[in-house]
Amino acid sequence: MSSGPGAASVPAPDPHDSPPASDAPAGRPARKSSMFSSLKVRNYRLFFMGQVVSNIGTWMQRIAQDWLVLSLTGSSAAVGITTALQFLPMLLFGLYGGVLVDRLRKRPTLLVTQSSMALTALALAVAVLTGHVQVWHVYVAAFAVGLATVVDNPARQSFVSELVGPGQLQNAVSLNSANFQSARLVGPAVAGILITGVGTGYAFLFNGLSFIAPLTGLLLMRARELHVVERAPRGKGQLREGVRYVTGRPELIWPIVLVGFVGTFAFNFPVYLSAFADDVFHAGAGAYSMFNTLMAVGSVAGALLAARRGTARLRLLIVAAMAFGALEILAATIPTLWVFALLMVPLGLFGMTVNVTTNTSIQMSTEPAMRGRVMALYMMVFLGGSPVGAPIVGWITDTYGARIGLAAGGAVAVLAAAVIGLILARVGNLRLSIGWHRGHPRVRFVPREQQEELAPAA
Repeated sequence: MSSGPGAASVPAPDPHDSPPASDAPAGRPARKSSMFSSLKVRNYRLFFMGQVVSNIGTWMQRIAQDWLVLSLTGSSAAVGITTALQFLPMLLFGLYGGVLVDRLRKRPTLLVTQSSMALTALALAVAVLTGHVQVWHVYVAAFAVGLATVVDNPARQSFVSELVGPGQLQNAVSLNSANFQSARLVGPAVAGILITGVGTGYAFLFNGLSFIAPLTGLLLMRARELHVVERAPRGKGQLREGVRYVTGRPELIWPIVLVGFVGTFAFNFPVYLSAFADDVFHAGAGAYSMFNTLMAVGSVAGALLAARRGTARLRLLIVAAMAFGALEILAATIPTLWVFALLMVPLGLFGMTVNVTTNTSIQMSTEPAMRGRVMALYMMVFLGGSPVGAPIVGWITDTYGARIGLAAGGAVAVLAAAVIGLILARVGNLRLSIGWHRGHPRVRFVPREQQEELAPAA
Protein backbone atom coordinates (compact mmCIF):
# COMPACT_ATOMS: atom_id res chain seq x y z
CA MET A 1 0.00 0.00 0.00
CA SER A 2 1.22 3.47 -0.79
CA SER A 3 2.90 5.18 2.14
CA GLY A 4 1.14 8.48 1.54
CA PRO A 5 0.93 11.45 -0.82
CA GLY A 6 4.65 11.98 -0.66
CA ALA A 7 5.53 8.43 -1.66
CA ALA A 8 7.28 7.95 -4.94
CA SER A 9 5.02 6.80 -7.73
CA VAL A 10 7.61 4.37 -9.08
CA PRO A 11 7.19 0.87 -7.64
CA ALA A 12 9.74 -0.90 -5.52
CA PRO A 13 12.57 -2.85 -7.21
CA ASP A 14 10.11 -5.51 -8.37
CA PRO A 15 7.01 -3.73 -9.64
CA HIS A 16 5.51 -7.09 -10.48
CA ASP A 17 5.12 -7.75 -6.77
CA SER A 18 2.59 -5.86 -4.71
CA PRO A 19 3.34 -5.48 -1.01
CA PRO A 20 2.65 -8.62 0.95
CA ALA A 21 -0.63 -8.49 2.78
CA SER A 22 -0.12 -9.16 6.46
CA ASP A 23 -1.51 -8.21 9.80
CA ALA A 24 1.40 -9.82 11.59
CA PRO A 25 3.41 -7.61 13.94
CA ALA A 26 6.78 -6.37 12.82
CA GLY A 27 9.48 -8.99 13.01
CA ARG A 28 7.04 -11.89 12.96
CA PRO A 29 6.71 -13.79 9.68
CA ALA A 30 3.31 -13.60 8.03
CA ARG A 31 1.36 -16.82 7.94
CA LYS A 32 0.18 -18.12 4.60
CA SER A 33 -3.58 -17.84 4.30
CA SER A 34 -5.73 -20.92 4.17
CA MET A 35 -8.33 -21.10 1.43
CA PHE A 36 -11.20 -19.90 3.65
CA SER A 37 -9.29 -17.95 6.31
CA SER A 38 -11.22 -14.69 5.89
CA LEU A 39 -14.47 -16.50 6.77
CA LYS A 40 -13.19 -16.63 10.35
CA VAL A 41 -13.97 -12.90 10.53
CA ARG A 42 -17.58 -12.59 11.73
CA ASN A 43 -18.46 -9.44 9.79
CA TYR A 44 -17.06 -10.84 6.55
CA ARG A 45 -18.85 -14.15 7.15
CA LEU A 46 -22.18 -12.28 7.38
CA PHE A 47 -21.33 -10.36 4.20
CA PHE A 48 -20.32 -13.53 2.34
CA MET A 49 -23.44 -15.48 3.34
CA GLY A 50 -25.69 -12.64 2.25
CA GLN A 51 -23.93 -12.46 -1.10
CA VAL A 52 -24.41 -16.22 -1.66
CA VAL A 53 -28.18 -15.76 -1.76
CA SER A 54 -28.15 -12.40 -3.54
CA ASN A 55 -25.77 -13.53 -6.29
CA ILE A 56 -28.04 -16.46 -7.16
CA GLY A 57 -30.92 -14.00 -7.47
CA THR A 58 -28.80 -11.68 -9.62
CA TRP A 59 -28.00 -14.45 -12.10
CA MET A 60 -31.66 -15.48 -12.15
CA GLN A 61 -32.72 -11.93 -13.01
CA ARG A 62 -30.10 -11.67 -15.77
CA ILE A 63 -31.54 -14.72 -17.51
CA ALA A 64 -35.17 -13.75 -16.88
CA GLN A 65 -34.61 -10.18 -18.04
CA ASP A 66 -33.13 -11.21 -21.40
CA TRP A 67 -35.83 -13.85 -21.93
CA LEU A 68 -38.61 -11.39 -21.03
CA VAL A 69 -37.36 -8.76 -23.48
CA LEU A 70 -36.97 -11.37 -26.21
CA SER A 71 -40.50 -12.68 -25.60
CA LEU A 72 -41.98 -9.17 -25.59
CA THR A 73 -40.22 -7.95 -28.75
CA GLY A 74 -38.82 -10.96 -30.61
CA SER A 75 -35.71 -8.83 -31.16
CA SER A 76 -32.11 -9.62 -30.18
CA ALA A 77 -31.36 -5.91 -30.69
CA ALA A 78 -33.82 -5.11 -27.88
CA VAL A 79 -31.89 -7.49 -25.60
CA GLY A 80 -28.72 -5.61 -26.54
CA ILE A 81 -30.39 -2.27 -25.71
CA THR A 82 -31.33 -3.62 -22.27
CA THR A 83 -27.73 -4.66 -21.59
CA ALA A 84 -26.42 -1.31 -22.83
CA LEU A 85 -28.84 0.60 -20.56
CA GLN A 86 -27.62 -1.39 -17.57
CA PHE A 87 -23.95 -0.59 -18.30
CA LEU A 88 -24.44 2.99 -19.53
CA PRO A 89 -24.62 4.62 -16.05
CA MET A 90 -21.26 3.06 -15.13
CA LEU A 91 -19.67 4.51 -18.27
CA LEU A 92 -21.22 7.95 -17.71
CA PHE A 93 -21.09 8.34 -13.94
CA GLY A 94 -18.69 5.67 -12.67
CA LEU A 95 -16.00 8.09 -11.52
CA TYR A 96 -18.56 10.32 -9.78
CA GLY A 97 -19.79 7.23 -7.93
CA GLY A 98 -16.24 6.63 -6.74
CA VAL A 99 -16.01 10.18 -5.38
CA LEU A 100 -19.23 9.65 -3.41
CA VAL A 101 -18.01 6.31 -2.05
CA ASP A 102 -14.79 7.89 -0.77
CA ARG A 103 -16.83 10.48 1.13
CA LEU A 104 -19.51 8.20 2.58
CA ARG A 105 -19.54 5.41 5.15
CA LYS A 106 -19.69 2.13 3.25
CA ARG A 107 -22.21 0.15 5.31
CA PRO A 108 -25.06 2.73 5.26
CA THR A 109 -24.32 3.34 1.57
CA LEU A 110 -24.71 -0.37 0.79
CA LEU A 111 -27.96 -0.52 2.76
CA VAL A 112 -29.37 2.17 0.45
CA THR A 113 -28.07 0.76 -2.84
CA GLN A 114 -29.05 -2.84 -2.05
CA SER A 115 -32.54 -1.72 -0.97
CA SER A 116 -33.02 0.26 -4.19
CA MET A 117 -32.08 -2.75 -6.33
CA ALA A 118 -34.46 -4.94 -4.33
CA LEU A 119 -37.33 -2.52 -4.88
CA THR A 120 -36.56 -2.37 -8.61
CA ALA A 121 -36.72 -6.16 -8.91
CA LEU A 122 -39.96 -6.34 -6.90
CA ALA A 123 -41.58 -3.61 -9.01
CA LEU A 124 -40.70 -5.52 -12.18
CA ALA A 125 -42.05 -8.74 -10.62
CA VAL A 126 -45.38 -7.03 -9.90
CA ALA A 127 -45.59 -5.68 -13.46
CA VAL A 128 -44.95 -9.16 -14.93
CA LEU A 129 -47.18 -11.10 -12.55
CA THR A 130 -50.11 -8.73 -13.08
CA GLY A 131 -49.75 -8.93 -16.85
CA HIS A 132 -49.08 -5.20 -17.33
CA VAL A 133 -45.39 -5.36 -18.22
CA GLN A 134 -44.14 -3.57 -21.33
CA VAL A 135 -40.64 -3.50 -22.73
CA TRP A 136 -40.04 0.09 -21.60
CA HIS A 137 -40.61 -1.07 -18.02
CA VAL A 138 -37.67 -3.44 -18.41
CA TYR A 139 -35.55 -0.66 -19.95
CA VAL A 140 -36.30 1.64 -17.00
CA ALA A 141 -35.56 -1.14 -14.50
CA ALA A 142 -32.25 -1.97 -16.21
CA PHE A 143 -31.20 1.69 -16.17
CA ALA A 144 -32.23 2.03 -12.50
CA VAL A 145 -30.14 -1.01 -11.54
CA GLY A 146 -27.24 0.50 -13.50
CA LEU A 147 -27.55 3.77 -11.56
CA ALA A 148 -27.47 1.91 -8.25
CA THR A 149 -24.47 -0.10 -9.43
CA VAL A 150 -22.51 3.13 -10.00
CA VAL A 151 -22.28 3.52 -6.21
CA ASP A 152 -22.88 -0.07 -5.09
CA ASN A 153 -19.99 -1.63 -7.03
CA PRO A 154 -17.10 0.52 -5.72
CA ALA A 155 -18.69 0.56 -2.26
CA ARG A 156 -18.84 -3.25 -2.10
CA GLN A 157 -15.33 -3.61 -3.51
CA SER A 158 -13.76 -1.17 -1.05
CA PHE A 159 -15.90 -2.31 1.92
CA VAL A 160 -14.11 -5.69 1.88
CA SER A 161 -10.93 -4.08 3.22
CA GLU A 162 -12.92 -2.63 6.14
CA LEU A 163 -14.34 -6.07 6.90
CA VAL A 164 -11.09 -8.08 6.94
CA GLY A 165 -8.15 -5.65 6.92
CA PRO A 166 -5.14 -5.77 4.57
CA GLY A 167 -3.87 -9.14 5.79
CA GLN A 168 -6.93 -11.04 4.52
CA LEU A 169 -7.80 -8.84 1.52
CA GLN A 170 -6.46 -11.19 -1.16
CA ASN A 171 -8.33 -14.12 0.37
CA ALA A 172 -11.61 -12.20 0.77
CA VAL A 173 -11.56 -10.79 -2.78
CA SER A 174 -10.89 -14.28 -4.14
CA LEU A 175 -13.74 -15.81 -2.13
CA ASN A 176 -16.08 -13.05 -3.36
CA SER A 177 -15.21 -14.03 -6.92
CA ALA A 178 -15.73 -17.73 -6.17
CA ASN A 179 -19.06 -16.82 -4.59
CA PHE A 180 -20.23 -14.96 -7.69
CA GLN A 181 -19.04 -17.63 -10.10
CA SER A 182 -20.61 -20.43 -8.03
CA ALA A 183 -23.92 -18.58 -8.25
CA ARG A 184 -23.40 -18.55 -12.01
CA LEU A 185 -23.67 -22.35 -11.90
CA VAL A 186 -26.90 -22.31 -9.86
CA GLY A 187 -28.79 -19.13 -10.78
CA PRO A 188 -29.35 -19.72 -14.53
CA ALA A 189 -30.44 -23.32 -13.89
CA VAL A 190 -33.00 -22.26 -11.27
CA ALA A 191 -34.15 -19.40 -13.53
CA GLY A 192 -34.70 -21.85 -16.38
CA ILE A 193 -36.87 -24.06 -14.17
CA LEU A 194 -38.92 -21.09 -12.92
CA ILE A 195 -39.36 -19.53 -16.36
CA THR A 196 -40.46 -22.83 -17.89
CA GLY A 197 -42.69 -23.79 -14.96
CA VAL A 198 -44.34 -20.59 -13.70
CA GLY A 199 -42.98 -17.67 -15.77
CA THR A 200 -40.37 -14.92 -15.57
CA GLY A 201 -42.21 -12.91 -12.91
CA TYR A 202 -41.24 -15.34 -10.15
CA ALA A 203 -37.55 -15.07 -11.08
CA PHE A 204 -37.76 -11.30 -10.53
CA LEU A 205 -39.67 -11.90 -7.29
CA PHE A 206 -36.96 -14.29 -6.02
CA ASN A 207 -34.25 -11.75 -6.83
CA GLY A 208 -36.11 -8.97 -5.02
CA LEU A 209 -36.57 -11.15 -1.93
CA SER A 210 -32.97 -12.41 -2.11
CA PHE A 211 -31.74 -8.95 -1.04
CA ILE A 212 -33.14 -9.66 2.43
CA ALA A 213 -30.04 -11.81 3.05
CA PRO A 214 -27.33 -9.16 2.40
CA LEU A 215 -29.40 -6.44 4.07
CA THR A 216 -29.77 -8.60 7.18
CA GLY A 217 -26.04 -9.33 7.15
CA LEU A 218 -25.20 -5.62 6.97
CA LEU A 219 -27.55 -4.84 9.87
CA LEU A 220 -26.09 -7.64 12.05
CA MET A 221 -22.47 -6.53 11.60
CA ARG A 222 -20.58 -5.18 14.61
CA ALA A 223 -19.43 -1.66 13.76
CA ARG A 224 -16.68 -1.75 16.40
CA GLU A 225 -15.03 -4.69 14.59
CA LEU A 226 -14.75 -2.88 11.26
CA HIS A 227 -11.28 -1.67 10.29
CA VAL A 228 -11.22 2.11 10.47
CA VAL A 229 -10.62 3.68 7.06
CA GLU A 230 -10.00 7.37 6.44
CA ARG A 231 -12.77 9.04 4.43
CA ALA A 232 -12.10 11.79 1.92
CA PRO A 233 -13.42 15.21 3.00
CA ARG A 234 -15.91 16.99 0.79
CA GLY A 235 -14.12 19.30 -1.63
CA LYS A 236 -13.68 20.48 -5.20
CA GLY A 237 -11.60 18.72 -7.82
CA GLN A 238 -11.80 15.27 -6.23
CA LEU A 239 -12.65 13.61 -9.54
CA ARG A 240 -9.55 15.09 -11.19
CA GLU A 241 -7.54 14.21 -8.09
CA GLY A 242 -8.57 10.57 -8.45
CA VAL A 243 -7.59 10.45 -12.12
CA ARG A 244 -4.23 12.11 -11.38
CA TYR A 245 -3.65 9.69 -8.52
CA VAL A 246 -4.08 6.68 -10.82
CA THR A 247 -2.18 8.05 -13.81
CA GLY A 248 0.77 9.02 -11.60
CA ARG A 249 1.29 5.48 -10.34
CA PRO A 250 2.47 2.79 -12.76
CA GLU A 251 1.42 0.02 -10.36
CA LEU A 252 -2.18 1.26 -10.75
CA ILE A 253 -2.56 2.64 -14.25
CA TRP A 254 -0.93 -0.22 -16.17
CA PRO A 255 -2.95 -3.06 -14.62
CA ILE A 256 -6.11 -1.03 -15.33
CA VAL A 257 -4.99 -0.49 -18.93
CA LEU A 258 -4.27 -4.21 -19.28
CA VAL A 259 -7.65 -5.28 -17.91
CA GLY A 260 -9.23 -2.71 -20.24
CA PHE A 261 -7.73 -4.39 -23.31
CA VAL A 262 -8.49 -7.89 -22.04
CA GLY A 263 -12.05 -7.02 -21.00
CA THR A 264 -12.84 -5.16 -24.20
CA PHE A 265 -11.53 -7.66 -26.73
CA ALA A 266 -10.88 -11.03 -25.07
CA PHE A 267 -13.76 -11.34 -22.57
CA ASN A 268 -16.61 -11.08 -25.10
CA PHE A 269 -17.61 -14.72 -24.67
CA PRO A 270 -21.32 -14.23 -25.45
CA VAL A 271 -20.20 -13.30 -28.97
CA TYR A 272 -17.49 -15.94 -29.35
CA LEU A 273 -19.15 -18.94 -27.72
CA SER A 274 -22.56 -18.45 -29.32
CA ALA A 275 -20.85 -18.25 -32.73
CA PHE A 276 -18.85 -21.44 -32.08
CA ALA A 277 -21.93 -23.30 -30.82
CA ASP A 278 -24.07 -22.26 -33.77
CA ASP A 279 -21.80 -21.63 -36.77
CA VAL A 280 -18.72 -23.79 -36.13
CA PHE A 281 -20.02 -26.90 -34.35
CA HIS A 282 -23.74 -26.55 -35.32
CA ALA A 283 -24.68 -27.83 -31.85
CA GLY A 284 -27.23 -25.21 -30.77
CA ALA A 285 -28.12 -23.74 -27.40
CA GLY A 286 -27.15 -26.88 -25.48
CA ALA A 287 -23.50 -26.52 -26.47
CA TYR A 288 -23.56 -22.80 -25.66
CA SER A 289 -24.88 -23.58 -22.16
CA MET A 290 -22.22 -26.28 -21.71
CA PHE A 291 -19.42 -23.90 -22.73
CA ASN A 292 -20.57 -21.33 -20.16
CA THR A 293 -20.97 -23.94 -17.42
CA LEU A 294 -17.46 -25.33 -17.94
CA MET A 295 -16.03 -21.82 -17.98
CA ALA A 296 -17.81 -21.12 -14.70
CA VAL A 297 -16.24 -24.28 -13.23
CA GLY A 298 -12.80 -23.01 -14.23
CA SER A 299 -13.60 -19.57 -12.79
CA VAL A 300 -14.55 -21.04 -9.42
CA ALA A 301 -11.32 -23.07 -9.39
CA GLY A 302 -9.29 -19.97 -10.29
CA ALA A 303 -10.92 -17.95 -7.51
CA LEU A 304 -10.32 -20.67 -4.90
CA LEU A 305 -6.68 -21.04 -5.95
CA ALA A 306 -6.28 -17.26 -5.65
CA ALA A 307 -7.76 -17.47 -2.15
CA ARG A 308 -4.82 -19.65 -1.09
CA ARG A 309 -2.19 -17.15 -2.21
CA GLY A 310 -1.02 -14.69 0.42
CA THR A 311 -0.08 -11.90 -1.99
CA ALA A 312 -1.19 -10.48 -5.34
CA ARG A 313 1.79 -10.22 -7.67
CA LEU A 314 1.67 -8.14 -10.82
CA ARG A 315 3.98 -10.57 -12.56
CA LEU A 316 1.29 -13.22 -11.99
CA LEU A 317 -1.19 -10.86 -13.66
CA ILE A 318 1.06 -10.52 -16.71
CA VAL A 319 1.63 -14.28 -16.99
CA ALA A 320 -2.07 -15.09 -16.47
CA ALA A 321 -3.15 -12.56 -19.12
CA MET A 322 -0.67 -13.98 -21.63
CA ALA A 323 -1.78 -17.56 -20.85
CA PHE A 324 -5.42 -16.51 -21.17
CA GLY A 325 -4.81 -14.98 -24.61
CA ALA A 326 -2.71 -17.94 -25.75
CA LEU A 327 -5.48 -20.36 -24.74
CA GLU A 328 -7.99 -18.36 -26.78
CA ILE A 329 -5.71 -18.58 -29.82
CA LEU A 330 -5.32 -22.32 -29.24
CA ALA A 331 -9.09 -22.80 -28.81
CA ALA A 332 -9.69 -21.00 -32.10
CA THR A 333 -7.81 -23.80 -33.90
CA ILE A 334 -9.53 -26.78 -32.21
CA PRO A 335 -11.54 -28.84 -34.72
CA THR A 336 -13.66 -30.93 -32.30
CA LEU A 337 -16.44 -29.76 -29.99
CA TRP A 338 -15.43 -31.74 -26.88
CA VAL A 339 -11.78 -30.62 -26.88
CA PHE A 340 -12.95 -27.03 -27.39
CA ALA A 341 -15.40 -27.44 -24.50
CA LEU A 342 -12.70 -28.80 -22.18
CA LEU A 343 -10.51 -25.78 -22.92
CA MET A 344 -13.23 -23.60 -21.34
CA VAL A 345 -12.10 -24.80 -17.89
CA PRO A 346 -8.51 -23.42 -18.07
CA LEU A 347 -9.84 -20.34 -19.89
CA GLY A 348 -12.15 -19.67 -16.95
CA LEU A 349 -9.32 -20.33 -14.49
CA PHE A 350 -6.85 -17.89 -16.08
CA GLY A 351 -9.56 -15.32 -16.76
CA MET A 352 -10.51 -15.34 -13.08
CA THR A 353 -6.83 -15.12 -12.10
CA VAL A 354 -6.54 -11.95 -14.18
CA ASN A 355 -9.66 -10.53 -12.54
CA VAL A 356 -8.78 -11.34 -8.92
CA THR A 357 -5.10 -10.39 -9.19
CA THR A 358 -5.92 -7.02 -10.74
CA ASN A 359 -8.60 -6.29 -8.15
CA THR A 360 -6.42 -7.21 -5.17
CA SER A 361 -3.20 -5.57 -6.36
CA ILE A 362 -5.03 -2.31 -7.09
CA GLN A 363 -6.71 -2.26 -3.66
CA MET A 364 -3.44 -3.08 -1.87
CA SER A 365 -1.59 -0.31 -3.73
CA THR A 366 -4.23 2.37 -3.07
CA GLU A 367 -4.54 4.68 -0.09
CA PRO A 368 -7.84 4.08 1.78
CA ALA A 369 -9.14 7.61 1.17
CA MET A 370 -8.73 7.14 -2.61
CA ARG A 371 -9.94 3.53 -2.86
CA GLY A 372 -13.51 4.33 -3.92
CA ARG A 373 -12.40 6.48 -6.86
CA VAL A 374 -9.70 4.02 -7.94
CA MET A 375 -12.05 1.02 -7.78
CA ALA A 376 -14.73 3.00 -9.64
CA LEU A 377 -12.25 3.67 -12.45
CA TYR A 378 -11.23 0.01 -12.48
CA MET A 379 -14.86 -1.19 -12.62
CA MET A 380 -15.72 1.40 -15.27
CA VAL A 381 -12.93 0.10 -17.49
CA PHE A 382 -13.61 -3.57 -16.73
CA LEU A 383 -17.42 -3.50 -17.00
CA GLY A 384 -17.58 -0.83 -19.67
CA GLY A 385 -15.14 -2.54 -22.01
CA SER A 386 -17.47 -5.31 -23.16
CA PRO A 387 -20.26 -3.07 -24.51
CA VAL A 388 -17.63 -1.09 -26.42
CA GLY A 389 -15.74 -4.11 -27.72
CA ALA A 390 -18.74 -6.33 -28.49
CA PRO A 391 -19.70 -4.57 -31.75
CA ILE A 392 -16.06 -4.68 -32.90
CA VAL A 393 -15.47 -8.35 -32.18
CA GLY A 394 -18.98 -9.09 -33.45
CA TRP A 395 -18.15 -7.49 -36.79
CA ILE A 396 -14.85 -9.39 -37.01
CA THR A 397 -16.65 -12.65 -36.16
CA ASP A 398 -19.44 -12.04 -38.71
CA THR A 399 -17.02 -10.98 -41.44
CA TYR A 400 -14.12 -13.40 -41.01
CA GLY A 401 -15.62 -16.21 -38.93
CA ALA A 402 -15.71 -17.26 -35.29
CA ARG A 403 -12.20 -18.73 -35.32
CA ILE A 404 -10.61 -15.49 -36.54
CA GLY A 405 -12.67 -13.47 -34.07
CA LEU A 406 -11.60 -15.58 -31.05
CA ALA A 407 -7.96 -15.69 -32.19
CA ALA A 408 -7.95 -11.90 -32.65
CA GLY A 409 -9.25 -11.37 -29.10
CA GLY A 410 -6.58 -13.70 -27.74
CA ALA A 411 -3.86 -11.96 -29.74
CA VAL A 412 -4.86 -8.58 -28.25
CA ALA A 413 -4.59 -10.05 -24.73
CA VAL A 414 -1.14 -11.56 -25.39
CA LEU A 415 0.20 -8.40 -27.02
CA ALA A 416 -1.19 -6.09 -24.31
CA ALA A 417 0.24 -8.28 -21.53
CA ALA A 418 3.68 -8.45 -23.19
CA VAL A 419 3.89 -4.69 -23.78
CA ILE A 420 2.66 -3.74 -20.30
CA GLY A 421 4.96 -6.33 -18.71
CA LEU A 422 7.94 -4.72 -20.45
CA ILE A 423 6.78 -1.25 -19.39
CA LEU A 424 6.54 -2.31 -15.73
CA ALA A 425 9.94 -3.96 -15.96
CA ARG A 426 11.47 -0.78 -17.39
CA VAL A 427 9.84 1.39 -14.73
CA GLY A 428 11.18 -0.89 -12.00
CA ASN A 429 14.69 -1.05 -13.53
CA LEU A 430 14.40 -4.79 -14.18
CA ARG A 431 15.90 -7.12 -16.74
CA LEU A 432 14.81 -10.47 -18.09
CA SER A 433 16.64 -13.37 -16.43
CA ILE A 434 16.67 -16.82 -18.02
CA GLY A 435 18.18 -19.70 -16.07
CA TRP A 436 17.60 -23.03 -14.36
CA HIS A 437 15.98 -23.72 -11.01
CA ARG A 438 15.89 -27.26 -9.55
CA GLY A 439 16.41 -28.74 -12.98
CA HIS A 440 13.74 -26.66 -14.72
CA PRO A 441 14.02 -23.57 -16.92
CA ARG A 442 12.93 -20.35 -15.20
CA VAL A 443 12.13 -17.00 -16.82
CA ARG A 444 11.73 -14.00 -14.52
CA PHE A 445 12.47 -10.31 -14.07
CA VAL A 446 15.25 -9.35 -11.63
CA PRO A 447 16.75 -5.98 -10.61
CA ARG A 448 19.55 -4.92 -12.95
CA GLU A 449 21.99 -4.70 -10.04
CA GLN A 450 21.29 -8.28 -9.03
CA GLN A 451 21.78 -9.52 -12.59
CA GLU A 452 25.08 -7.65 -12.86
CA GLU A 453 26.27 -9.26 -9.61
CA LEU A 454 25.36 -12.72 -10.85
CA ALA A 455 26.84 -12.24 -14.34
CA PRO A 456 30.52 -12.95 -13.41
CA ALA A 457 29.50 -16.13 -11.57
CA ALA A 458 27.65 -17.33 -14.65
